[in-house]
Formats: sequence, structure tokens, C-alpha cells
Amino acid sequence: MAMNRDSILQALSQVQEPDLKKDLVSLNMIRDLEVNGNKVSFKVILTTPACPLKEKIRQDCEEAILNVFPQAQIIIDMQAEVTSVLKANFLPNIKNIVAIASGKGGVGKSTVTANLAVALAQTGAKVGVIDADIFGPSMPVMFGVEYEKPMLQEIEGKQYILPVEQYGVKLISMGFLSPAESAVVWRGPMASKALLQFLNDVHWGELDYLLLDLPPGTSDIHLTMAQAMPLTGVVIVTTPQKVALADAQKGLMMFRQGTINIPILGIVENMAYFTPAELPQNKYYIFGRDGGKVLAERYNVPFLGEIPLVQGIREAGDIGRPIIAQGEEETPTYQAFKALAENLARQIAIRNAQIAAQNVAVS
Repeated sequence: MAMNRDSILQALSQVQEPDLKKDLVSLNMIRDLEVNGNKVSFKVILTTPACPLKEKIRQDCEEAILNVFPQAQIIIDMQAEVTSVLKANFLPNIKNIVAIASGKGGVGKSTVTANLAVALAQTGAKVGVIDADIFGPSMPVMFGVEYEKPMLQEIEGKQYILPVEQYGVKLISMGFLSPAESAVVWRGPMASKALLQFLNDVHWGELDYLLLDLPPGTSDIHLTMAQAMPLTGVVIVTTPQKVALADAQKGLMMFRQGTINIPILGIVENMAYFTPAELPQNKYYIFGRDGGKVLAERYNVPFLGEIPLVQGIREAGDIGRPIIAQGEEETPTYQAFKALAENLARQIAIRNAQIAAQNVAVS
């Protein structure tokens, strides 16, 4: 068999995308294929830069070609285009909107959101965060920008707020707009209106992922969000103990109600175990064990990962530099947040592919 473009595509048609269960050629993930003598070069376009299976896909491509053409010299450029199924007329430059929720306060939802956002940005994704906890905004402190003030800019005849940028993440929060020592005393409709302004009156530019750090519980803000914007899905953050799981279950069921019906992308178990800095391999399950995993299994939703209870995570939030931004790649904490970002991006890509396939079937 001659080595040419068609024969290389035929070989690559045997390589499956592990999550989407289809071959790379039919998924249009092979681009710019060139064959020159024994040299083969092409791009593989992944569904997210946070793809945890990037190296496996690369190796499978190389093996598929070498099995047919052992003499081939292969150059593969791994790139990514984040998928989206959101309505084009709603914030068309934002590909995915993901709410981060919890049934109760104190489970570390904002800490998880901050580190998750930075972890996604570190993969090369374009990320924004809306601090939707109007009454208790914490993102400015966690990102070390509590004294920043967003600028205004007129764009096409309209005044827009420019988000604050830190660690590769675009941020907007009520904490930027009100004095730190003042309480925001608003009724529910006013808080909901502020959330909508954060969406529509902020110049986000192009984003792959916009994370909404929701207030705890089930309130007007949650309903406004569900009714006013097309969400890609929701992530539920909990801790392992029984009281937190009971509230997380209520939050999960709220999003599954027929009038809301927002997909649950997965559950994160925060403070899953305590690990002392001097004994990083030791795990002490002081709040119970595997509560988040059990909840995920009970409701048949993905379990995205567990985050340890580590003093450094709290200290990093207090000094305004999320621990994932500190670059200590060998630590269990860094690896936990990195895996969380990869697993979330993976679930978003799977969901988008499923919806796209459904839309094609219907049409």
C-alpha cells in the first residue's frame, strides 16, 4: 500500500477518541494532514486543552500509522478547540457556563472554584469567574485583588465593565464594587439583577469556560441563573460528613427538578482527608470517608475528584494566591486540583458531544 493522504487517514480511522467512542477521522479531529515521502505531519484537535488522555491519543495515532507504515516519520501537533452547544445568540463568545454550587456554606466551594479556574487556565483554556455570592464575595481576596477596581470601556456604543485579570483568569465580583467593610443588604430580586449585569454588562471577550461561584443553599440567585442563562451544567461541592452530604443532596435535587433541569457534571469531595505537610503520604479521614463518592454513585453522576484538607490551601487563599498557582507540581494538592480540572473538562466535552449527536439525530 502506498503511503499517501488517503492511506494515512485510513490508518487513523482506527484510532478512537476514548471518551466519545468514535474515531478521530469521523470526529474531524485530524487536520492539516501532509504526506511528503516518509514524513507525515498533522494536527490532532482535542475537545479541551485540559484533556487528560492527550498522550494516549498521540501514542495511538503513532501506533496506528507505524503498524501499516513502519518507515513513517511522524510529527503530531496536539491542539485544542473547546466545544460548545450553548445558544449562539446568548453571549456568543462564551463556550461553556458552569455553576459551582453547594447545599451549605463552609464546604470550601469558593476555594475549589478559585483553584479550578486557575488549573483550567494553566492548560491554556480561556477562563472567567463570576463571584455570584453577592452577599459574601470572596474571590477578590482569594485572588489577591481585593483593592482592584474594574475599569469601564465603551464598546460599540455601550458602556461595559472590564473584568479584573489575575493568574490568567478574568474575574468580576461585588467585592470590587462595594467597600470591603460594608454589608450588601439587598432583597433577592436586587441580587439576581446584579448577577445578570455581571453576565451582560461585563466585556468577557472569548472564554472557553465561565465559572459561576454560587452562594450556598437554594435561593433566588439559583433560580435566576437557571432561568436566564443556558448552563452547560453544575458541579456540586461537598465534604464527606453526613450533614454536608444531606445538604448537597438537596442542592443536587434542586437542579434536577423539571422546571430547572440542569445537568450535573459531577461531584467534588472537598476536605476528603487530612494530610500533614511533614507526612504527605499519610491520610486521616477526620470528616468521614467516601461520602462524595457514595453520593455520586447513588445519583449516577460523575465523581470528579477529592481534595485533601491541607493547611497550605487555606494559607494560599488568605494571601491571595491559590495553591495551584504556586507551581508545586509534585504536591498531592497540586495533582488533586489538576486532576479535577481535567475531569471537569472531560465531562463537559462528553456532554457537548452527546447533545450535538442528539441535535443531528433530531434534524
